[in-house]
Amino acid sequence: MEPYIHTVQYYETDRMGITHHANYIRWMEEARVDLLIRIGWPLERLEAMGLFIPVVALDCKYKSPTTFADRVQITVSLVKWGGVRMTLSYEMRKEDGALVCTATSEHCFLDPAGRIVRLQRDYPEVFQSIHGLLPDGKE
Repeated sequence: MEPYIHTVQYYETDRMGITHHANYIRWMEEARVDLLIRIGWPLERLEAMGLFIPVVALDCKYKSPTTFADRVQITVSLVKWGGVRMTLSYEMRKEDGALVCTATSEHCFLDPAGRIVRLQRDYPEVFQSIHGLLPDGKE
């Protein structure tokens, strides 16, 4: 899957001209939403079906800084999938290949009342699309 590209905006930088650390988490969400669009399940469609995907855990390791106008390639991969929870990994690199950040986010699936949804049973078409993101041989 093609990486998501984010161009660092001036307002995302701090007084030293370095991207503020909280922005990387926002970029993860941008890349995750883009991934859902690419697999045919835009967030708006999922929410209209009554499916919500909150973040339940997050881990982020900063490797090198970015500054205004840097273009950051964000690769999102599904690394763990059980039908109720999923874990995504993110690798962020500048155009020159320099590693900027590695991260993971863990998500569950909820209905509008906040109850856990079992996708394989309740939304098999969504389950299959997400399952198809797993590298060969992984469950």
